[in-house]
Parts: sequence; structure tokens; C-alpha cells
Amino acid sequence: MSDQQIPNETELLVVGAGPGGYVAAIRAGQLGLDVILVEKEAVGGTCLNYGCIPSKALISAADTAHDAAGAENRGVRADPEVHLEDTVEWKDGVVDRLTGGVEQLCEAAGATVVEGVAEFVDGTTATVRTDDGEAELSFEYAVVATGSRPVELPGFAFDDDPILDSRGALALEEAPDSLLVVGGGYIGMELAGVYAKVGTDVTVVEMLDEVLPGYGEEASELVRERAAESGVDFQFGEQADEWTEADDGDGVRVTTVTEDGEESEYDADRVLVVVGREPVADTANLDAIGVETNEDGFVETDGRGRTAVDNVFAVGDVAGEPMVAHKGMREGETVAEVIAGEPAALDYQAVPTVVFTDPEIATVGMTESDAEEAGYDTVVGEMPLRANGRALTLDEEEGFVRVVADDDEGYLLGAQIVAPEASELIAEFGLALELGATLDDVSATIHTHPTLSEAAKEAAANASGRAIHTQND
Repeated sequence: MSDQQIPNETELLVVGAGPGGYVAAIRAGQLGLDVILVEKEAVGGTCLNYGCIPSKALISAADTAHDAAGAENRGVRADPEVHLEDTVEWKDGVVDRLTGGVEQLCEAAGATVVEGVAEFVDGTTATVRTDDGEAELSFEYAVVATGSRPVELPGFAFDDDPILDSRGALALEEAPDSLLVVGGGYIGMELAGVYAKVGTDVTVVEMLDEVLPGYGEEASELVRERAAESGVDFQFGEQADEWTEADDGDGVRVTTVTEDGEESEYDADRVLVVVGREPVADTANLDAIGVETNEDGFVETDGRGRTAVDNVFAVGDVAGEPMVAHKGMREGETVAEVIAGEPAALDYQAVPTVVFTDPEIATVGMTESDAEEAGYDTVVGEMPLRANGRALTLDEEEGFVRVVADDDEGYLLGAQIVAPEASELIAEFGLALELGATLDDVSATIHTHPTLSEAAKEAAANASGRAIHTQND
């Protein structure tokens, strides 16, 4: 996008072309607004280029090889090889196809995409720096969609060759013989699974006493046990303190420390540091327009995505938890409609969260404890996968579907799923929450047999005391 002629004014300036930003630009263009979308690196942002999409591509490839190699009990004997360089080339092709598609969608909607850096000068003016120079741009409205970045541990700079962030781990063209993963959250567990399945010796170091904090003990334990079966070693209650080159000059040695000061050492070829992500609120000069961040670094917004400055909105990771792409996309749509004068508002009750581990974890709405803290009398229903015919034909009997509802009226309050394709199955419960559905609505809906989705129907029936294939407590 060189030699770009940047207009000197626009109705809407969108800063950042990740899922929240590009969706805001496209929807605003559809509604007839004049839009300029500024992105300093790649359209699609971290999610499309260096996160969600490439990680799922590698997970898919690793799972294919792992499943084929482990299917002897089903009469399948195979010894597949993963050529990571070819896998990464395929992954990059998927990313390129999608980024090209987003650019075409922006163009079709009438949004002008500018490769550069935008910084605010005041409430109606910004400077845009590109490879061709700097231009001043006036705007009526602005959307801040600057995203997030990985948290860097002191002493573990991502610029150091053996130290990887998730972006670096997704670009390796050769699997390391050994990998130390610092952090047992969702990114760490997803990538630990990928590399273990392609033959890398993986060790996960986590300062807490379990992986995937916040997803429930039962779900976390299932995922950890499956990862251990794939060869992942876990060390809990330890925090990475420092690293040095290994004594033989080949690889690195990482020193960890416990709360009691006890030290341990681990040797590995590479170190993947994935201890969380933080909002990027320091690149667009928000101070110039009076937009401040809270103690967690997020830009605070109201129910329509508006910041403390009336004509400035914020969406996506920079605007708060949960830091997931689909939440940013919905915010992007909403703020575009608000700016265009449409009756739109945000509702976060049915935002799903998913971990693409083995098995997958997906949740939406409230857990039982959440609901009880909110004052509900709850009823819970569950369907274990070991009682689901389709799960058994997939050789996947570990996991469950659980629903939480209001005991008085039966209204669905939330759901938690640990299962293959949980990321797909959770959508049914998201729709149920949006529509205010009851347990009877879900259980009375005829689900195809045999499918994993039948577990959703059965869990709802279990909560109502009407389960056919599950014993009621």
C-alpha cells in the first residue's frame, strides 16, 4: 500500500485493523460513513496473522498426525511424519487468503485502508505516518482498536533468540527437540499440545497449582491429564527467574524459584513465555484527547462503546476483558451503528470463551458459583461424554456438557463444555441465552442422532429430572 494518497478529512477514523477495528470499518462503510482504517502492520491484527488463525491451523495439523498415530485400538495403524516447514507454509497460505479477503471486504464497503501509524493531536485531529511521510487528518469520530500484546517477563526479552512469544512459536519451521513453556494459561496449553504432538519434549512451568485458572478444576484436570498422555511434563508452584546459555552452549538453562525460595533448573532448546497479554493503549497518544486508562491499562467504555470523550469509541482487547476476537467484532459492529445513529447497544451476557486444547473447553454465561453469587437458586444438569454414542464412535469419552439454570423458572443461565468441538457446540447455548430460553426449550428441541450435540439436550433434560440417557441425581 505504498504511495497512498491519504485524504485530509474523514467522518470516521479507525485506529487498528484487528477484528474489532476492521469490523467497525466495514460496518460503518455499509452504513454510508466515510471511513479511514489505519493499521501499522497487517490487516486482521494479531488474531488473524499471529494468533487465533495460525494457532488453529497448527493445532489441526498436529491433531491429524497424533490421531492417526494413536488409533491402533480402532484398527488404524500409521506412523505419520510432520514436516513443520510445510505445515507453516500451508498455515501462512491460510492467513494470506483471509487477510486478502478482509482487505477486499473493506474496499467493497468503501473503507480506505492505510498502512501506517495514527496518533491523536486533539479531539478532531490525528497525524498519520506512512513510509511516504506524515499527513494530518481531521475526523468527526474515532474508534480506538489498538489491541493487545504479550506480557514480557523481566529477564526474558522476546528479542533474545531462544526466547519466544506466541508469534515466534507459530513461525518456527523446525520443531525443537525440547521446549520449556512458561505459563499454563490457554495459549501455553494450546501450543504445548501442538509441539508435544509433533515430537518435541515439552515441559510446562506454572506458578499456580493447576493449568487454565478460571476454567474450573474438573475441566483443567481433564486437559492436563490428556496433555500428560501426549508427553507434556508439568512443574507447578514455580516461577521462571532467569535464563543462561546451557553449559554445552547448545540451548538454554532456565532457573525457576518457588515461593519458599527453592530453585530448580531446566534445559531446553527454546523457551516459550506466555504469561498473559496486556492492552496496547500507549501507541496512539490518547492523552492528547483526554482518554485515560484504568488501573489494568484498559480504556473504559460505556454500554455503547463510547469512551469518556463523546466522539471517541474503543473496541476489542484495549477496551477490556474478555480479550477475545469475537467480543471485539461485536463491539466493532455496535459502535459503527451507534456512530451512524442506529439504535444499538452492547450486551455481554452471552460472550463465549473457548480454549482449543485437547479436549476443547468452551463456556458461556454463568457457572453455578457465579449464578449463586448473583442471587439465583440454581439447578445444574450434566451429560458425561461416556454416555454419548457419537463420542464413543470418536473414541472420545472424556468430557461433559453442563448447564446451569434458574431453579424457579428454568431459564438458562450458563453452560460449560469439555469435549471435541466444544467451540462449535457452545453456540447453541449462546443462542439460548440470547433468546431467554428455558431448560425445556433446549431439551424439547430435537437434536440429530448420533451427534455430540445430543449431550446439550440431555444435560438440559438432566437438570429438569427428565433425562433418558443419564441417571438423575
